[in-house]
This record gives sequence, C-alpha cells and structure tokens, in this order.
Amino acid sequence: MSEEDANAAQTGGTAEAPGGAQHEVTPEGGALPGEAGGPVTPEEEGAPSPAPLTLAGSLHHFRWDLDKTYLRTEFDTLRDLIRTYRQSAEEKVVVPGARTLLQELLNADGPDTPRRVTFISGSPQQMRKVLQERLRLDGIEPAHFLLKPNLSNILRLRFKAVRGQVGYKLEALLQSRIYADDVTEMLFGDDAEQDAFIYSLYADLLRGRVDRATLKAVLDACHVYAIDQHRIFRLFEHLRPESGTVARIFIHLDRRSPTRRFNPYGPRVVPVFNWFQAAAVLFGDGVLSEPALLRVLDSMRGEGYTPLRLASSLQDLLRRGHLAVSVLGRVGDALDRALDEGVDARGWFLRQCAMAVEDVHAFQRDVPPWREPIDYVTLAEHTRFRREPLRLPRLRFLD
Repeated sequence: MSEEDANAAQTGGTAEAPGGAQHEVTPEGGALPGEAGGPVTPEEEGAPSPAPLTLAGSLHHFRWDLDKTYLRTEFDTLRDLIRTYRQSAEEKVVVPGARTLLQELLNADGPDTPRRVTFISGSPQQMRKVLQERLRLDGIEPAHFLLKPNLSNILRLRFKAVRGQVGYKLEALLQSRIYADDVTEMLFGDDAEQDAFIYSLYADLLRGRVDRATLKAVLDACHVYAIDQHRIFRLFEHLRPESGTVARIFIHLDRRSPTRRFNPYGPRVVPVFNWFQAAAVLFGDGVLSEPALLRVLDSMRGEGYTPLRLASSLQDLLRRGHLAVSVLGRVGDALDRALDEGVDARGWFLRQCAMAVEDVHAFQRDVPPWREPIDYVTLAEHTRFRREPLRLPRLRFLD
C-alpha cells in the first residue's frame, strides 16, 4: 500500500489513482461508518452526508454489478459459495465480452467528457483484495468499489439484510454518485437478483419521479431495516437531481429470465443475452465508436460465439425494439469498412459476421410501451421479483 493509500485508509477517505480516478480505501475487514450497509455511529445520526466526488463539465458514469454481470459467479449452494470464496484473482472468470466492453467504454475518456466506473457488489467485504486484484489484472480502476458487509450483518443478527439487496444497493448507488455539471449514468446488472427494480427506482429518484412517501412504502414492502432506511433518506434529502440522469439500464440475462418480465420498466431497461448486444445499443447511442464495437465483437470470437449467433443477437434486439434498423445498417457498414482496410487474422471472422448481418431480417418494431409512473410497491410485493432461497439445510433464516 502506498503512503497516500495508507493515509487515506486512516482517515476513511479516497486515494488518487492513475489517470485521476478515485478508488475506495477502507480499513481492512470492515465498512466505514456511512458506507453502504455499514454501522451508523451516534455522532453520525445527525451528521450531513459525506461530501461527494465532484468533477467539472460533463461525465459518463458507468455503474456495474460484479457477480453474474462482470464475473461468472455461482452462489446458489453452499458448495458454490465456498468455491467462489477460495478462488484466486486469476481463477475468476469474466463474463464473455464484459472486460472488452468496459475497457472500451473507459478508453474513450477525454477532457471534454471524462468517464468513470463504479462497482457495487453483493460479495462480502472479505473478498475485496482478490476482487480488486482481478480488476487490476483487467486494467480497470474503479472510482468506487463497494462490497456488502455480510459478516457484520450476521454478527448483528441482521439476517434479512444478508439476502436482501434493495436497501444495500439503493444506498450504495446514492452514496457513490459522482457529481458534475452534466452526468449521464449507465447501469449494468443481471437477472439473478433485483437489479432492474433497484436501478429503475434509483433512476426515478434522480429525476424526482418518486417522492418520500412512495420511497418509504417501497422500502417497507422490501423489508428494509429502519436504520438502513434512515441512511437512505439522509442521502435522498441531499440529492441534486438536476445534474444527472440514467440513460440506460442493461440487465444480463444470466438465468435466461423471460424478457417480458422487464416490460413494466419501459425501454430504459434493456435485457441482454450477451454483452455484444449492449455494445450494439451503446453504438447506436453514440457512446461506443465503430472500432470499439468491432473490438467487442472480436472478443466474443474466443468465447464460442459464431458469426451466426452474433447476428441472431442483433435480430433479437430488432425484434424487441431495442435496436433501430438504421443502426443495424451502420453495424454492417462498419464491418465492410474494416474489411476494406485490410484486417489481420480477424478477417475471416469479420467477413462471416458481415455476411450474417446482411442476412438479418431488418424489421423495425417499436419498443414496449412505457407506463408511467412505475408502481414500485406492487412490483416489490410480486413473487416473481423474489430470489430463489439459498439452498442451505437448517439455515432457513436466509430464505
């Protein structure tokens, strides 16, 4: 640990990272007072929220979940949990396309519109060192890296908080906001938990579409502990909604949930079967460049994705209304230009991709209608948004 990191750890602050990014530095083995899910000290009860990280100008802020979104993680059984905990950084497997997509999103960082990434994970804080090492190996330096204080929750008999995600992730999203004159946030999660619900609720909080009374009803419906609600409301009262908006929410369908499950959240939520689909949507939004899109496409080649399978991914987005026919044409043009410029060993793969994309049936379909406001209380109480219980015999308190 560097001298700067050591000083930051003693004060509970942040340390300057290469490239100007900020990363969380926490004392070994626990959450800082005020960290998402951390203890609230008596002095903190009436204290103002900690000063947020603030940048000048415009900003793209990418908020990523870790398990099943960036890393292939299994935690449905006790054996899965033990194996995951014992894995080294090198043994952890990245979801196909996730590393390249995130690298390309961050590589476009510039003085006019800087880009930052924040990771918010339900993994326990005891895994911080190995997870940070995994990200370091991938060349990724997060502005914030928040992990769940599960050991603290168990020791304090907060068993609902061990499995519950709404209170923890909503607080973490509010706490780790980066402020600028104009902030565009893009959120990445999965269907293993309640990411679509939490992310949408957070997005509507930013835009002032959810008032205090509604937020209270939602948190009660999600069985969020009162002390966690206290911290959430404290952050809610210090929001500066005029400086930011959530443009996209991508949900990786790790469990192959039916896409219609996400229709109530409107077109802002884009369920994807693979990260090339997200790259195509971001390319259409102007967030990714042509070369960046092709690098994400090429990264899928080594993961068993064939040109036909990738073209089918584009067809699926068209069918669900998340990709315009004009964007499909631009993808084809990008492939043709790459071939005309004379590419290396990727040539055969790109040529087959170009042929497969050309065969895609370009039928434009409207996105599902967006019925506002979203009824979060009803969605929270609906059984389809409740996770499967962890299969631990005789430990029913985790259900």
